[in-house]
Amino acid sequence: MNTDLTFSVATFVPCTEAEGPGKRFALWFQGCPLRCPGCCNPEYLPFKGGTQWTVGDMVREIEKSHAEHAIEGVTLIGGEPFAHAEAASAIADAMWQRGLTVMVFSGYTIEDIRAKHDPSCDELLSHTDILVDGPYIREQPDTSRRWIGSTNQRIHFLTERYRADDPSWKQKNTLEVRLNANGITVNGFPALHAVQLWKGMKPPKPTGSGNRQES
Repeated sequence: MNTDLTFSVATFVPCTEAEGPGKRFALWFQGCPLRCPGCCNPEYLPFKGGTQWTVGDMVREIEKSHAEHAIEGVTLIGGEPFAHAEAASAIADAMWQRGLTVMVFSGYTIEDIRAKHDPSCDELLSHTDILVDGPYIREQPDTSRRWIGSTNQRIHFLTERYRADDPSWKQKNTLEVRLNANGITVNGFPALHAVQLWKGMKPPKPTGSGNRQES
């Protein structure tokens, strides 16, 4: 693992139950080559921006979360994780070494990813427990599967650590709202009628303009 490798981070949440099974560390990469209409993270599409992190520093941040919150795994989102495959695969490998699970959301299909014949993409796949693949299609909202954006997207259970018949996949989606000194952050999957509600939230004075975001 190249601990000195740097990559762009849009944001992360040390402990969440809104981005996959159980308690998870969620990491959003900055930058995505896809342009799915209705993307709920348009601010994470440009490759410019975000904060530069090394793989080693991010792994230590995740270890801290594991110690403090007893997380069971990490969820990699974006942006597009496979557009940052070298760093993402190194993090995923480190998680497996520590007994944690890895869930990845990608706008590419698994066939697209394998067709790249990119060693880093292959490495990331080989250390992924759950892959949710396919572009988000806003005209096909998914209302039956938890954590899934549109009905075209597929869930690939790439290891035996999770199963499709786990009842948690049928539970209602949740939205997490956090208030801190910088403002309000929001992550998770809101009900369709509530998608835009969080955008009207204002951080309390005297914090000024907050850093509001949605996954």
